Amino acid sequence: MPHETPLIATLVGAFVLAFVFGAIAQRFKLSPLVGYLLAGVMVGPFTPGFVADQSMALELAEIGVILLMFGVGLHFSLSDLLSVKAIAIPGAVLQIGVATLMGMGLAYALGWGLGAGIVFGLALSVASTVVLLRALQERRMVESEQGRIAVGWLIVEDLAMVLALVLLPALSGALGGRVVATPTVEWLGGDDVWMTLGITLAKVAGFVVLMLVVGRRVIPGIMHWVAHIGSRELFRLAVLAIALGVAFGSAKLFGVSFALGAFFAGMVLSESPLSHRAAEETLPLRDAFAVLFFVSVGMLVDPSIVIKSPIPLIITVLIVLFGKSLAAFLLVRAFGYGNITALTISASLAQIGEFSFILVALGVDLHLLPEEGRDLILAAAIISILANPFFFLALDRYRAKAVKMSAAKAAAEAPAQAAADKATTAKGAEKGAEQATPAPTLPVTAQQAHTVLVGYGRVGHLVADGLKAAGLPFLVIEDQEDRVEELRRGDIEVIDANAASPAAITAANVAGASRLILAIPDGFEASGVLRKARQMNPGIEIIARAHSDAEVEHLRQGGANFIIMGEREVARGMLAHVLDRSDADLAAAVQAAGVASGTEAASPSPDAPVAEVEVSPVTPPTQSIAAAGATPAPAPTMVPAGIAGPAATQPPLLAPESAPGPVPALAESAAAEQNEKG
Repeated sequence: MPHETPLIATLVGAFVLAFVFGAIAQRFKLSPLVGYLLAGVMVGPFTPGFVADQSMALELAEIGVILLMFGVGLHFSLSDLLSVKAIAIPGAVLQIGVATLMGMGLAYALGWGLGAGIVFGLALSVASTVVLLRALQERRMVESEQGRIAVGWLIVEDLAMVLALVLLPALSGALGGRVVATPTVEWLGGDDVWMTLGITLAKVAGFVVLMLVVGRRVIPGIMHWVAHIGSRELFRLAVLAIALGVAFGSAKLFGVSFALGAFFAGMVLSESPLSHRAAEETLPLRDAFAVLFFVSVGMLVDPSIVIKSPIPLIITVLIVLFGKSLAAFLLVRAFGYGNITALTISASLAQIGEFSFILVALGVDLHLLPEEGRDLILAAAIISILANPFFFLALDRYRAKAVKMSAAKAAAEAPAQAAADKATTAKGAEKGAEQATPAPTLPVTAQQAHTVLVGYGRVGHLVADGLKAAGLPFLVIEDQEDRVEELRRGDIEVIDANAASPAAITAANVAGASRLILAIPDGFEASGVLRKARQMNPGIEIIARAHSDAEVEHLRQGGANFIIMGEREVARGMLAHVLDRSDADLAAAVQAAGVASGTEAASPSPDAPVAEVEVSPVTPPTQSIAAAGATPAPAPTMVPAGIAGPAATQPPLLAPESAPGPVPALAESAAAEQNEKG
């Protein structure tokens, strides 16, 4: 068996060089996308050395697009799509028209025909879904209003491009290209444009109806059936089979794009409670194949176009970066949205990508577009993708500056109002600051020596209940709209923002807080918040959760004081129910079984003294484990990680028998400190 095949060589070359150049880009504080694109140039046919299989790389990259769009669909419900239809549909159509006219103008100046101008203009008008989603996901904006508008805008663009891809072969002869027979139209005995258009629209409508009527029942049902089998391997396989199968089937049967088919598959599955687990299962493959997409784009670029056609290339890049972005900005503003929303949409569209490549390839094949046009599009694509992260960086700085100016103005005009506005909704805050900045204003909390809770999911909800029952002052940082509204209904102060943003940390007054509880499930994501908080307040007590030893170590290095591993706590709770013994007997049994405490304590500095913390139990107002018919697992004693000996690594599993009820571990340490002070 040969040790080198085109598939293996392409994968190895793409992944290795993408890693090397991505790491270099990250080292210079650039987006890793820059490195991925340069890796593609290095393995492309226009540079010396190893040349990867270009056609195979493009097919592999298509898998990344399918999985990425499937993931977007999982988080983008039909109601979200319909909520932005008033701006996404007319805005996208008008922006496509403006960008196409600009492209046709440049094509006319270069002496190309009408067909070449249409193909060239359409290729300039559509943005890359992959690039946009990467930028939105990095900022956790996919589920924000700006994110929904941007994704909805691109869905409309995708639908328009699907229509263009189907119509171009039928119109090729009339536009000056080669005549192509259309099998479906010939079978029906016609050859006019209106029949082709009608058939195309009927196919797309049929696919949408099938997914919304049949798919909404069948796909979630399949996933629930597989979940009840209990095999994680089969569940992961089912997710991939649905994502890839629906995408491929929709393209073959209905003529829609892979991306659009995968998006609808994810959207109908999003109504199932298993959608979050499905998203987690596809994440590793999604990231890996998305990298291949950027490498494949780099492989298409002929660097010599910079020397051959410098002026047309500059104009093309200006149309992509500024022409259609300006058109989008004006359109969004015309619909009554603020500057931040308009700038977000403009930055999202300031690039071209996968549909552009498909369009120009079809245009060249139909003899509509000259090869120079294809090279201009590809070069403009890589330049715009390289430049797009800087657009978002500029937008982030503008947003942060605008928030600071708005906060300073509010503090100067009405200092007393700042405390009263702490529970203002994000939508109200945006309206209040819209003229200076439409980003949600984040008034700084008036609380001091309080607890900052990051995340209000299942764990965060229980922690908040415990803190509230204990009478401890606290606030929550959360950016999910439904959870934010729930907190406000419960009269709990909430910062509606991404905890990773400096504005959220400042608004929560972490500098004056006594405790930070990181209840978000991803330990590596929590470490970013942890480090910012530790820099702002070196003396703050930080409590975090983890799901693996690697996360525990990562959080400890970041400066967490206490780290709780949920899986170990579950095991200890089960053993506490099974082994009805004394504390000493149970501790010995668990130690013999090799089940360590799920609680890790660490000092933010190796030299800093750490005192042992005795936990006092607090009964939260939520339903207890005992009420549900199970024996509760009392909270462990917190022990510093630096203390040697078995007693330190294997602390007692049960609190004294007089301790009442089940206790959330995080809420208990807070209650202990409050009791000591009291």
